[in-house]
Amino acid sequence: MKRITEQDIQGMEKVFRLNLINSITGYKPANLIGTAGTDGETNLAIFSSVVHLGSNPPFIGMFTRPTTVPRHTYENIKATGRYTINHVQASFVAQAHYTSADFPREESEFTACGLTPEYLNGFSAPYVQESQIKMGLELVEEVSVQATGTIMLVGKVIDLYLPENLLRPDGTVDLNGAGDVAISGLDAYHTVQELAAYEYARAGQGPREKTK
Repeated sequence: MKRITEQDIQGMEKVFRLNLINSITGYKPANLIGTAGTDGETNLAIFSSVVHLGSNPPFIGMFTRPTTVPRHTYENIKATGRYTINHVQASFVAQAHYTSADFPREESEFTACGLTPEYLNGFSAPYVQESQIKMGLELVEEVSVQATGTIMLVGKVIDLYLPENLLRPDGTVDLNGAGDVAISGLDAYHTVQELAAYEYARAGQGPREKTK
Protein backbone atom coordinates (compact mmCIF):
# COMPACT_ATOMS: atom_id res chain seq x y z
CA MET A 1 0.00 0.00 0.00
CA LYS A 2 1.59 3.27 -1.14
CA ARG A 3 1.43 6.22 1.24
CA ILE A 4 1.29 9.72 -0.23
CA THR A 5 1.68 12.51 2.31
CA GLU A 6 0.62 16.14 2.14
CA GLN A 7 4.26 17.06 1.58
CA ASP A 8 4.46 14.56 -1.30
CA ILE A 9 1.38 16.13 -2.89
CA GLN A 10 2.77 19.65 -2.58
CA GLY A 11 5.99 18.57 -4.29
CA MET A 12 4.32 16.90 -7.27
CA GLU A 13 4.48 18.16 -10.84
CA LYS A 14 1.39 20.32 -11.49
CA VAL A 15 -0.46 18.16 -14.03
CA PHE A 16 0.27 14.95 -12.12
CA ARG A 17 -1.12 16.51 -8.90
CA LEU A 18 -4.15 17.85 -10.75
CA ASN A 19 -4.96 14.42 -12.17
CA LEU A 20 -4.38 12.64 -8.85
CA ILE A 21 -6.58 14.86 -6.70
CA ASN A 22 -9.33 15.05 -9.31
CA SER A 23 -9.53 11.26 -9.64
CA ILE A 24 -8.94 10.15 -6.03
CA THR A 25 -12.50 11.10 -5.02
CA GLY A 26 -13.90 8.43 -7.35
CA TYR A 27 -16.69 8.56 -9.90
CA LYS A 28 -18.63 11.80 -10.34
CA PRO A 29 -21.84 12.63 -12.22
CA ALA A 30 -21.54 13.95 -15.76
CA ASN A 31 -23.91 16.83 -16.44
CA LEU A 32 -24.24 19.53 -19.05
CA ILE A 33 -25.28 22.95 -17.72
CA GLY A 34 -27.37 24.91 -20.19
CA THR A 35 -27.70 28.68 -19.91
CA ALA A 36 -28.60 31.73 -21.96
CA GLY A 37 -27.45 35.30 -21.47
CA THR A 38 -29.74 38.31 -21.32
CA ASP A 39 -29.08 38.68 -25.06
CA GLY A 40 -30.36 35.15 -25.69
CA GLU A 41 -26.94 33.75 -26.62
CA THR A 42 -26.74 30.13 -25.43
CA ASN A 43 -23.93 28.41 -23.54
CA LEU A 44 -23.34 24.77 -22.65
CA ALA A 45 -20.65 23.39 -20.34
CA ILE A 46 -19.87 20.02 -18.78
CA PHE A 47 -19.73 19.85 -14.97
CA SER A 48 -18.88 17.00 -12.60
CA SER A 49 -19.69 18.90 -9.40
CA VAL A 50 -23.48 18.62 -9.13
CA VAL A 51 -24.71 17.48 -5.69
CA HIS A 52 -28.06 16.89 -3.96
CA LEU A 53 -28.70 19.34 -1.12
CA GLY A 54 -32.30 18.74 -0.11
CA SER A 55 -35.57 17.19 -1.25
CA ASN A 56 -38.24 19.43 0.24
CA PRO A 57 -37.81 21.99 -1.24
CA PRO A 58 -35.79 20.27 -3.96
CA PHE A 59 -32.37 21.95 -3.87
CA ILE A 60 -29.35 21.00 -5.97
CA GLY A 61 -25.87 22.49 -5.68
CA MET A 62 -23.12 22.87 -8.23
CA PHE A 63 -19.59 24.19 -7.81
CA THR A 64 -17.93 26.58 -10.25
CA ARG A 65 -14.27 27.41 -10.46
CA PRO A 66 -12.90 30.79 -9.33
CA THR A 67 -14.03 33.74 -11.41
CA THR A 68 -10.49 35.02 -12.00
CA VAL A 69 -11.15 34.43 -15.72
CA PRO A 70 -14.47 34.73 -17.62
CA ARG A 71 -16.92 31.99 -16.64
CA HIS A 72 -19.78 32.16 -19.12
CA THR A 73 -21.99 29.66 -17.30
CA TYR A 74 -21.67 31.52 -14.00
CA GLU A 75 -22.19 34.90 -15.64
CA ASN A 76 -25.37 33.76 -17.40
CA ILE A 77 -26.81 32.20 -14.24
CA LYS A 78 -26.13 35.36 -12.26
CA ALA A 79 -27.68 37.53 -14.97
CA THR A 80 -30.86 35.49 -15.55
CA GLY A 81 -31.26 33.32 -12.43
CA ARG A 82 -32.12 30.24 -14.51
CA TYR A 83 -30.23 27.24 -15.86
CA THR A 84 -30.67 23.59 -16.78
CA ILE A 85 -28.87 20.43 -15.68
CA ASN A 86 -28.82 17.65 -18.28
CA HIS A 87 -27.47 14.13 -17.74
CA VAL A 88 -24.81 12.93 -20.17
CA GLN A 89 -25.43 9.61 -21.88
CA ALA A 90 -22.95 7.36 -23.67
CA SER A 91 -24.56 8.21 -27.02
CA PHE A 92 -23.17 11.77 -26.98
CA VAL A 93 -20.28 11.67 -24.53
CA ALA A 94 -17.71 12.98 -27.03
CA GLN A 95 -19.82 16.05 -27.86
CA ALA A 96 -20.40 16.64 -24.14
CA HIS A 97 -16.68 16.57 -23.37
CA TYR A 98 -15.96 18.97 -26.22
CA THR A 99 -18.00 21.66 -24.43
CA SER A 100 -15.05 22.00 -22.01
CA ALA A 101 -13.03 23.72 -24.75
CA ASP A 102 -12.42 27.45 -24.39
CA PHE A 103 -14.99 28.75 -26.87
CA PRO A 104 -15.47 32.53 -27.21
CA ARG A 105 -18.65 33.93 -25.65
CA GLU A 106 -20.22 34.65 -29.03
CA GLU A 107 -19.92 31.01 -30.16
CA SER A 108 -22.53 28.65 -28.73
CA GLU A 109 -21.26 25.27 -27.56
CA PHE A 110 -24.58 23.79 -28.70
CA THR A 111 -23.67 24.59 -32.31
CA ALA A 112 -19.93 23.95 -32.02
CA CYS A 113 -20.38 20.57 -30.32
CA GLY A 114 -23.32 19.26 -32.32
CA LEU A 115 -25.97 19.31 -29.59
CA THR A 116 -29.50 20.70 -29.78
CA PRO A 117 -30.93 23.46 -27.55
CA GLU A 118 -34.50 22.76 -26.47
CA TYR A 119 -36.87 25.22 -24.78
CA LEU A 120 -39.69 23.64 -22.76
CA ASN A 121 -42.82 25.21 -21.28
CA GLY A 122 -41.57 28.77 -21.36
CA PHE A 123 -38.41 28.12 -19.34
CA SER A 124 -35.83 30.69 -20.44
CA ALA A 125 -32.71 28.48 -20.24
CA PRO A 126 -32.06 25.83 -22.90
CA TYR A 127 -32.20 22.11 -22.20
CA VAL A 128 -30.17 19.55 -24.16
CA GLN A 129 -32.60 17.77 -26.46
CA GLU A 130 -30.40 14.66 -26.64
CA SER A 131 -30.40 14.17 -22.84
CA GLN A 132 -32.76 11.60 -21.35
CA ILE A 133 -32.88 13.26 -17.91
CA LYS A 134 -33.00 17.03 -17.45
CA MET A 135 -33.87 19.64 -14.85
CA GLY A 136 -34.74 23.31 -14.92
CA LEU A 137 -33.48 25.30 -11.93
CA GLU A 138 -33.80 28.73 -10.40
CA LEU A 139 -30.85 30.21 -8.50
CA VAL A 140 -31.61 30.79 -4.81
CA GLU A 141 -28.20 31.25 -3.18
CA GLU A 142 -24.50 31.69 -3.88
CA VAL A 143 -21.96 30.41 -1.36
CA SER A 144 -18.28 31.35 -1.60
CA VAL A 145 -15.74 28.73 -0.49
CA GLN A 146 -12.99 30.95 0.85
CA ALA A 147 -10.36 28.21 1.08
CA THR A 148 -10.40 27.50 -2.67
CA GLY A 149 -12.06 30.51 -4.27
CA THR A 150 -14.74 28.27 -5.74
CA ILE A 151 -18.43 29.11 -5.62
CA MET A 152 -21.38 26.86 -4.87
CA LEU A 153 -24.59 27.81 -6.62
CA VAL A 154 -27.74 26.52 -4.94
CA GLY A 155 -30.70 26.04 -7.25
CA LYS A 156 -34.32 25.06 -6.70
CA VAL A 157 -35.72 22.49 -9.11
CA ILE A 158 -38.60 24.00 -11.09
CA ASP A 159 -39.11 21.19 -13.63
CA LEU A 160 -37.91 17.62 -14.15
CA TYR A 161 -38.11 15.76 -17.46
CA LEU A 162 -37.43 12.07 -18.06
CA PRO A 163 -39.01 9.15 -19.95
CA GLU A 164 -41.78 7.63 -17.84
CA ASN A 165 -40.23 4.15 -18.06
CA LEU A 166 -37.11 5.41 -16.23
CA LEU A 167 -39.10 6.42 -13.13
CA ARG A 168 -39.40 3.45 -10.76
CA PRO A 169 -42.40 2.91 -8.43
CA ASP A 170 -40.36 3.97 -5.37
CA GLY A 171 -39.29 7.26 -7.00
CA THR A 172 -35.73 6.26 -7.89
CA VAL A 173 -34.49 6.87 -11.41
CA ASP A 174 -33.15 4.06 -13.60
CA LEU A 175 -29.80 5.59 -14.54
CA ASN A 176 -28.66 2.36 -16.19
CA GLY A 177 -31.71 2.39 -18.41
CA ALA A 178 -30.96 5.98 -19.36
CA GLY A 179 -27.42 5.09 -20.46
CA ASP A 180 -25.86 7.62 -18.07
CA VAL A 181 -22.08 7.95 -17.83
CA ALA A 182 -19.85 8.98 -14.93
CA ILE A 183 -16.60 10.96 -14.87
CA SER A 184 -13.32 10.16 -13.17
CA GLY A 185 -10.55 12.71 -13.02
CA LEU A 186 -10.86 15.45 -15.62
CA ASP A 187 -11.37 13.54 -18.84
CA ALA A 188 -12.24 9.86 -18.34
CA TYR A 189 -15.82 8.67 -18.85
CA HIS A 190 -17.34 5.41 -17.63
CA THR A 191 -20.49 3.42 -18.11
CA VAL A 192 -21.99 2.16 -14.84
CA GLN A 193 -23.86 -0.97 -13.79
CA GLU A 194 -26.21 -1.19 -10.82
CA LEU A 195 -25.10 -4.02 -8.52
CA ALA A 196 -27.90 -4.01 -5.95
CA ALA A 197 -30.51 -1.83 -4.24
CA TYR A 198 -31.13 -2.07 -0.50
CA GLU A 199 -33.95 -1.19 1.86
CA TYR A 200 -33.49 1.62 4.39
CA ALA A 201 -30.79 0.40 6.79
CA ARG A 202 -31.81 -0.19 10.42
CA ALA A 203 -29.40 -1.26 13.17
CA GLY A 204 -29.73 -4.90 14.14
CA GLN A 205 -31.54 -5.97 11.00
CA GLY A 206 -28.64 -6.36 8.59
CA PRO A 207 -28.69 -5.31 4.93
CA ARG A 208 -31.87 -6.22 3.03
CA GLU A 209 -32.10 -6.06 -0.73
CA LYS A 210 -35.15 -4.44 -2.24
CA THR A 211 -37.57 -6.69 -4.01
CA LYS A 212 -38.01 -5.88 -7.68
